[in-house]
Amino acid sequence: MAIKSNASTEAVQGQGMKVYSGISNFNVIAVNPTMAELHDLDIKVKSEPNYQVSFNNVDYNKVVLWVKNEDLSTRVEILLSGEHRVSKAGKKQWINAFGQTTWSDDAPTYEWWKKDGERPAYIGEETLIFFTKAWANVAAGDEVTYETIKNIANGDVKEVKSLVSVLKDNQVRLLVGVKDDKYQTIYNKQFGRIKPQRDDMFVKMLKDDYGTFNADFNADLKWGEHVPTADLVTPDALNEDDDWTMPEKPMNGRQLVEEADPFAN
Repeated sequence: MAIKSNASTEAVQGQGMKVYSGISNFNVIAVNPTMAELHDLDIKVKSEPNYQVSFNNVDYNKVVLWVKNEDLSTRVEILLSGEHRVSKAGKKQWINAFGQTTWSDDAPTYEWWKKDGERPAYIGEETLIFFTKAWANVAAGDEVTYETIKNIANGDVKEVKSLVSVLKDNQVRLLVGVKDDKYQTIYNKQFGRIKPQRDDMFVKMLKDDYGTFNADFNADLKWGEHVPTADLVTPDALNEDDDWTMPEKPMNGRQLVEEADPFAN
């Protein structure tokens, strides 16, 4: 007999890549890079990236921001469109030079609203500005706007690319999750500054009705190697006439449905 054994608690090779989850600080290292540029960053892809996608007959352009920390290189994807954002009720989303947004039929007249640079916002622009505020550490009340936003929304991201070198020493806090036990994904409904660290804002957004993160992640939000939270619970008794369902996991919103055991008594 020849068996080279290891303790059951020891991680061994051949068990797949490590995946991580939780909140961590990241540097932005590239925006919409080519395959050659990704290879230069030691990110191995097999084909040229495609930065366009269509959903429900609407064409979108991707702004893909590659980010890196000491453990991981991954990407933030923001979808933009050359169309202005309009609610189901027909109201326009408005944005100004300070990154404020609101909904209104016509130009907003609220007391708190600043008129400088006001205009209808493009689809996805709010998320890009929100990310930029955190990444560039823009102070409250200071300007945060892209001069070529129409071009960016239509796929020309040169102005965003230029920030990679300008902000090379800046970092942004991101919540990373895992899909299908192997794919890294980033929460795009909250981005954090390094100082002050307001991780409670991630918690608040995750609890919001519109804050769902369709991924699994460490429940305490601490950064580290990912430990899956979906545990299979077998019922005490299983009737062949019944189906049984796993409880819905609040962290990832996924629900697993198992068919009844055909051999149950």
